[in-house]
Amino acid sequence: MARYTGPKFKLSRRLGISLSGTGKELKRAYPPGQHGPGQRKKLSGYGVQLQEKQKLRHMYGLGEKQFRTLFNRASKLPGIAGENFMFLLESRLDNLVFRLGLSNSRAGARQLVAHGHVTVNGKKVDIPSYIVTPGDVIGLRERSRGLKVIKEALEGRHHLAGYLEFNEAAMEGKFVRLPERGELSQDIDEKQIVEFYSR
Repeated sequence: MARYTGPKFKLSRRLGISLSGTGKELKRAYPPGQHGPGQRKKLSGYGVQLQEKQKLRHMYGLGEKQFRTLFNRASKLPGIAGENFMFLLESRLDNLVFRLGLSNSRAGARQLVAHGHVTVNGKKVDIPSYIVTPGDVIGLRERSRGLKVIKEALEGRHHLAGYLEFNEAAMEGKFVRLPERGELSQDIDEKQIVEFYSR
């Protein structure tokens, strides 16, 4: 399934969640379309499960196959499958580049990684889906540190997650530990996603 390239604001309004994290998309708190406020219908149990899956999938910008593969991997780990899944999504290299403030969006972070600007423990990694392990250091290649897009993103960063550290001088961040569930989006009910894939 191809990556979604349509209007992000419309998608956010349809799912009822801010996919960018800024909340700008939800100034109109109803779905897009001609009939606007009157078209929010009560969802069936399956509909709720599907919507939660789509929220999380679009939040991290993954295709359906990639998303399912990662879920299968999470379900084999010890612990709670839904939480493990969210921890794996959060451990992706493109997501951590975004969380460190090196990009204003996950899509932009994915592009930085794919174009070879990012390093993990000093080695270039150009795979956005690369799973970073706690203790790994995420940096930038020497020639990439002066990029205008990165400098602007760092200047606009307002928050750094508690499971990350960032060294301004070296322009590198450390993935200190796995996040706790309370540090991740409260708009997602991961139990519904587990139910969806358990059908």
